[in-house]
Amino acid sequence: MPAAQFQPMVFVDLETTGSTGTVDRITEIGIVEIDEEGGVHEWSSLVNPQTSIPSFIQSLTGISNEMVADAPTFAELAEEVLSRLHGRLFVAHNARFDYGFLKNEFKRLDLDFKAPVLCTVKLSRKLFPQYGKHNLDALVERHQLHMPARHRALADADVLRQFWQVLLAQMPADQLDAAVGELTGRSSWPAQLDPAVLADLPERHGVYLFFGDNDLPLYIGKANNIRQRVLSHFNADHRASKEMSLSQQVRRVTWIETAGEMGALLKEAQLIKQWQPIHNRRLRRNEDLCTWQLVPPSAAAEGGLKTELTWARDLDWGQPHQVYGLFNSQKDAVKTLREIAEGAQLCLVTLGLDKVPPGRPCFGYQLHQCSGVCIGEETQAAHAQRLRNVMADWQVQVWPHEGPVKVSEGPSWHVLDAWCYLGTAQTPSEVQALLAKPRPSFDKDTYKILVSWLPKLKVEALSRSAQ
Repeated sequence: MPAAQFQPMVFVDLETTGSTGTVDRITEIGIVEIDEEGGVHEWSSLVNPQTSIPSFIQSLTGISNEMVADAPTFAELAEEVLSRLHGRLFVAHNARFDYGFLKNEFKRLDLDFKAPVLCTVKLSRKLFPQYGKHNLDALVERHQLHMPARHRALADADVLRQFWQVLLAQMPADQLDAAVGELTGRSSWPAQLDPAVLADLPERHGVYLFFGDNDLPLYIGKANNIRQRVLSHFNADHRASKEMSLSQQVRRVTWIETAGEMGALLKEAQLIKQWQPIHNRRLRRNEDLCTWQLVPPSAAAEGGLKTELTWARDLDWGQPHQVYGLFNSQKDAVKTLREIAEGAQLCLVTLGLDKVPPGRPCFGYQLHQCSGVCIGEETQAAHAQRLRNVMADWQVQVWPHEGPVKVSEGPSWHVLDAWCYLGTAQTPSEVQALLAKPRPSFDKDTYKILVSWLPKLKVEALSRSAQ
């Protein structure tokens, strides 16, 4: 598809009373439209923000309180603005700023606004990576664009149109097409998904959920950049059969933002255990999780040890157990222990994995894979010590705290107890509410996450009655 067919599109710029879309308001809107025939249409209006414009903003934009006093409010302009944006690619510099402000303004009026979004900052970075700056002033200087009035909405919007015309004239069509397709996701976004969702996908840590025709998720994933990771599932250039199947089934995408990577990992593991999505193989709930304990075999085998399989669900992981390995099934546990024993010349009979008549050598001894504890050539104590030594690398860490703890990540607290993730809280009362709930079952994936992350973080002890 030639690049010139990326139409219709609108180049948008706003002036506002501040930088926060949920609080601040729009003072001027500038829109430059390119229609299906390539025709250019300009529209702009001052907007009465119904609040005072800070003095430094007045100095920056040149828009004063007096200038907007008799201007229409956004509510009066909403239908006009919506009609100009509808069905067009929304192009802006730092596009999430402008798009976010408009979404909030429409939301105040109970109007739903969604559009595919192209950010010219990201587009410039992608096409001109050799340059360090990609702000609007840098683009004007680098591409010799005409800028009659900086920080006025229509003038800034027209600079973006000029930038686009430069790209059409100078860039190979396939290169521009590929860049726009990647940044908007339009080239690979499943046809059955609302393309307007693209504009809402955040570039933050979190968990995303793909749904089919019902309310059960097909797939749950973790991301350091939700938008980037979601789009990667639908990249037609390297689709695997699994991704192809998923893209054909997905009908809806939702997400949960987290304060950081640890929160995303914990939330992903929790949700997969809860929902058991059909496309998730890893991290699914495992009722057969088991571990090995070392116990005395009998009074006659003084100083000896054998192995005993224990189910994870039967242990209190807040207590200092000495257990070894976390296995998804009894079969996996036995297979692994046999391999360890054979490599260390441990006796399978003494470990409790095989049986032979008393006084007879085990099969491993005959293959020179046992040091002879089964026929008295090695003492029970020596064999037990070798067993402890070889199993040391498999020992599951004891919960290193006396009870529940919380760890900070950004503005949030992750509440943890006995290697279990209780949830994430924003306030002390939310922490206490999590502590009041029953502790979840021990989970191997959560254990691995916490073993990796806890040493890096400040941990605060908690009690179940106060923080």
